[in-house]
Amino acid sequence: MAKRSRSTFMKRQKEMARQQRAQDKFARRLQRKAERQDPEGKPAEEDPDIAGIIPGPQPRTDEEI
Repeated sequence: MAKRSRSTFMKRQKEMARQQRAQDKFARRLQRKAERQDPEGKPAEEDPDIAGIIPGPQPRTDEEI
């Protein structure tokens, strides 16, 4: 019965690791591409910090009188 050498096993493990890294890299590329096409942080129509603020003089409140 013929025995396989250790180098063949190591070669196969190395090739499997290379394929896994390539798949991971491809997945990261797809993720970055999707983020560029539909960014979550795109500017809103109205800034939530200044929503509802009216420019110009503000009406007085009872506390200021």
